Amino acid sequence: MLGKLSIKTIVAIGIGAAVYVILGRFVTIPTGIPNTNIETAIAFLAFMSVLFGPIAGGLIGLIGHALKDVLMWGSIWWSWVLVSLFVGFFIGLLVKRIRMEDGEFGVKQIVTFNVVQVCVQIVGWFILAPLLDIIIYAEPANKVFTQGAVAGISNIISVGVIGTLLLIAYAKTRSKGNSLSKEV
Repeated sequence: MLGKLSIKTIVAIGIGAAVYVILGRFVTIPTGIPNTNIETAIAFLAFMSVLFGPIAGGLIGLIGHALKDVLMWGSIWWSWVLVSLFVGFFIGLLVKRIRMEDGEFGVKQIVTFNVVQVCVQIVGWFILAPLLDIIIYAEPANKVFTQGAVAGISNIISVGVIGTLLLIAYAKTRSKGNSLSKEV
């Protein structure tokens, strides 16, 4: 699988995972719910997933979240790491119609991006994370569904605001398609 990825994508995975770790370790806001923070790293994950696609997004989520867990908690909480992989992969897969290289990220693309990220994160944080917590770690259902809901809502807001702003800023650095004209 990695043999078929471009060098650019492999470098993006490495840099993306490193930035995910830094943001996840140092740029979070506690929610008051145990082990559940407002994460800026998830917005960066969504941004990278749009730019580099589902494989890069999934691997950035997997590697970045796993390393962050080791550094913060001393062990990996696999249920949530797998959800970060899921979120990165499916945001990258479902928004591949947004062509950031064309410099277009207007209202239509913003709406598409946010509808996709909300749907993916609802499935990931409201359903998968709690169910995996119950299956893998035998955690109490009321605890993990509360944590999942708080994480899901905060991640949706984080990606909706920070992720959208990152994509708007990035689009402004790209040349718009058909922006070249021939001088006569």
